[in-house]
This record gives sequence, structure tokens and C-alpha cells, in this order.
Amino acid sequence: MSETRPETRPHTALAWSIANTAVTKLGTMIVGILVARLLGPESYGTYAVAFLALMAVLSFNELGVSLAVVRWKDDPREIAPTVTTISVVSSLLIAAAMVIGAGPYARAMGEPDAAALVALFAVPVVLSGISATPAALLQRNLMQGKRMLIDQLATVVAVPVMLGLALAGAGPFSLVIGHVLGVSVTTVMFLRMSPLPWRLGLSRSHAVALLRFGTPLAVTSILVFAVGFADQIVIGSTLGATALGFYVVAFNLSSWPVTMLSKPLRQVTPVIFARLQRDPDGMRHAFSRLSALVLTVTLPGCSALAALAPEVIRLVYGHVWLAAAAPLLWLGALAVLRISFELAYDFLVIAGSTRSLMTIQIVWLIALVPALLGGATWAGVGGVGLAAFAVGLVVILPLHLVYLARAGVGLAGLAAGAALPALGAVAVWAAAVGLRAVQPSVWVTCVVTGLVLAAVWAVLLRRRREDVSWFRSGAGSPTETPTDPRSEDVHV
Repeated sequence: MSETRPETRPHTALAWSIANTAVTKLGTMIVGILVARLLGPESYGTYAVAFLALMAVLSFNELGVSLAVVRWKDDPREIAPTVTTISVVSSLLIAAAMVIGAGPYARAMGEPDAAALVALFAVPVVLSGISATPAALLQRNLMQGKRMLIDQLATVVAVPVMLGLALAGAGPFSLVIGHVLGVSVTTVMFLRMSPLPWRLGLSRSHAVALLRFGTPLAVTSILVFAVGFADQIVIGSTLGATALGFYVVAFNLSSWPVTMLSKPLRQVTPVIFARLQRDPDGMRHAFSRLSALVLTVTLPGCSALAALAPEVIRLVYGHVWLAAAAPLLWLGALAVLRISFELAYDFLVIAGSTRSLMTIQIVWLIALVPALLGGATWAGVGGVGLAAFAVGLVVILPLHLVYLARAGVGLAGLAAGAALPALGAVAVWAAAVGLRAVQPSVWVTCVVTGLVLAAVWAVLLRRRREDVSWFRSGAGSPTETPTDPRSEDVHV
């Protein structure tokens, strides 16, 4: 069976991925808002404790080997069975440990009622291992149209279940059961739409190479998780589940720009960088142009989200959730850094700088934990948000710039690409603050600030129209229509 012909233009794959993410995120956001209103901060916090455990194990579930499918220079059928075997076995072991450790974990987080939810979340862990290879094959071939179909079908199935159970009084179980059902549908569809047949197998030579490749990434992923969720761990263990519920609501809202842009982009950028491995200068130039495009969208957008934090919380979740506005102010600003760091991560992985990535995560974690503890003691959930942003800006951004410079990326070019988006962000922030000062209604403040944001985006994207055209034409790919993925000079 031959490998499915890939959709070769990155902008086409990105368009599908953005559309998929937008529709999926909109649906899940609406459901999340309704369920949060129905459950209230306390029950929602119980769910957040369980979901935190799921995110922890998914960060290293398949030991990082599935990414090898995307980077493999030859026909991926050579390694697919071995990748599948490693993914399934590791996920089964991790799921078993999750069930056994559910009780101790829930008690350590101060929420014993979350133990049953944690145990139930072991199901999607196993399903994730089963679908790891098909998902990687779809990404390798840039088959984002099929990925959109899969994700939307799962949403259509899961959403009514979540809402129905929440209305029936199932509490946090409504979200967990809906999530498990959605992942089940996704797994079935991945298996049906996989470019290659799903089968188990084990090649010793491939297994050694895959584990050598994946283990550093898995360790890095654990560190990435620890960094990304240290704030929630600190809040859950020191301030309690209700405070965690407030923080998670703020985190989810701040993740909108990250999910809408970074998640789709990361389906495409590793392929763009991988295709340019034979042209290091071209790969560095592509990173600089992509960074400028990303900041053009994210800096003004996240500025609006941070500036309108109280209004957004009040309109979306209601007054009972207003405590979430304090961390949202800082998490909205942190979202810009998160997106930029993830783009840099993909570049440094393809450039072979995996040790630098691990160093960044270690330094980040060492600096972050005491800062978060201090922030929680000083100002509760708002202090945690401030601490997370401060560490990202003062410690981690300069460290990323150092490693990017060592990889040959021109920092002057990055600064030039960020200058105008930063000015746009200031304009949006000033508009929001000025409107609030004259005391209009919440709706007027949000609508007018949104119009200012749209105008800023229009001006900035017009100035970046050459970069947009460059991306649409293939983002500097040395070959715009490769029909044989083996032509990619990518190796484990």
C-alpha cells in the first residue's frame, strides 16, 4: 500500500488546521462556559485537579517516538509498526500507574473526590497510545482536512453528552465522560483514515534508534509539562481546588490565542523547517519571517485580552467567576511568550539543538517554582499569574534568544519583526484602558476595543503582505510539490 500523497503547500494545511481549531475551540469553549456556570468554581476545580493529572501523563505517554514518523527520511512504513508497539505498551503501563496513583495524587492536591475522575482519565491515555502513529502520519502528509473531519466528529459526539450529564447533575463527571467519549471517536477515526494500515511489530534496530531519538524529547516534554502546569500544581496544593477553578478559567481564556494560532502552526512548521534542512540559511530566514507573522497577530490580540480581563470574565462566565480576572491580566500577556517559545522549540528541534531545549526547561522550572510559591503567598491566583509572566519575560525570553543566536538566527531581524506589532499592542491597550476610564458599558468597551484591534491587524498584515504571500507560496520550501516524502532529507 503506497503512502497517501501529501497536501504539499503549508498554507493549505495551516488553513485547514486553523479552521479545525477555530470550530473545535469555539464548540468546546461554549460547552466549557455553560458547564462552568452549571458546576460553579468548587466542582469545576475538582475536575481541574483530575484534568491536570491527564495532561501530566500525556506529556510523555508515547515516549516521544511518534514525532520520528514526521521526520523519517525514508518510507515511514519501515518504522510505523515499531512506533505503534512502543506507543501502545508505554501507554498501557502509564495508564495502570495512573489508576494506582489516583488516590494518593488526589489527596496530595487536597481534593480526594478527584480520585475517581483521575482513574477514569486512564482510558484516553491508552487510546492516545493506540492512535499515536496514525496521527503522526496525517501530520507528516499535511492531511489537515481529514484531521478537521476527525476532530469535528468527536466534538459533535462529545458535546451533547457533556451538557446532558451536567444538566442531569453529574457534576465534574459530565466533563470527564464527555472527554473519554470524544477521544474514543477520535481514535476510531484515526485508525480508519490512517495513510498506512495499523499494525504492531518490533524491529530491534528501529526500536533502539526510536528510543534514542524519543527519550530526550520525552524528558523535555515532561519538563515542558512541569513548566506549563507548575502554576496549577502550586495553586491546587496551596490554595485549594476552588482557587484552581478560578485560575483554570483564566488559563483557558488566555489559551485562546495559543490554541488558535500555535496549535495549527505546529502542525505545519516542523514540516517547513524539515524541508529546509539542506538550506540552513533558508531555514533561519523562514523562522524569522514566521516569527514576525506570528507576533503580528498575537501581540495586539493578547494585549486586548489582557486589557479587557474583567470585562471578558464578567461577560463570559458571570460575576461569580470575577476572581479569574486577576490572573487573566498576566496570562493574556504570557500567551504571546508561549506562542513564540513553541515556534522556537520547533525550530531548535529540527536544527538539532535538543540539549538547549532541555536546558531551557530546566532553568525555567528552577526559576518558576519559587516565584509561583511567592506569588501565591503574596497575592493568591493573581500573584501566580504575575509570577509566571515575569519569569517568562525576564529569564526565559533572553535564554531563547541566546540559543537562537547560537543557531544562526539574527536577533536584529527578530527585533525588527516585533517592533510594529508591539506598537499595535500598545494602541489596543490604550484604547481599552481609555474606554474603561470614561465608564461606558462593558459591551461598549469590548466592541470598540475589538474594532480598534481589527484596524490594527489590518494595517499590520498589509505591511506584512510580502511575508503572507511568501507563506502562501510554500514558505521557502525547496520543492513546492514533492510527491515522494522520501525526498525529504529528514532522519532520526
